[in-house]
Amino acid sequence: MGRMVITILSAVAQAERLRILERTNEGRIDAREKGIKFGRKPSVDRKKLKQLHQQGIGATDIAKQMSIGRSTVYKVLRE
Repeated sequence: MGRMVITILSAVAQAERLRILERTNEGRIDAREKGIKFGRKPSVDRKKLKQLHQQGIGATDIAKQMSIGRSTVYKVLRE
């Protein structure tokens, strides 16, 4: 009898968890339709970085001037 009760409680908990995930995804879809963007806001001034690159300054020097990593410089330049 105890196993049956645990099995039923487990099934109810699993169904509730799936329902929570469905509601969360519905909320995300609604937010995207309303134009809300997710994630961290960009912290690198992309225009300034590209201007420095066009002036002929290397990635290492750009990274030092803007206090960012060289890999970030390369990532922005690839975009």
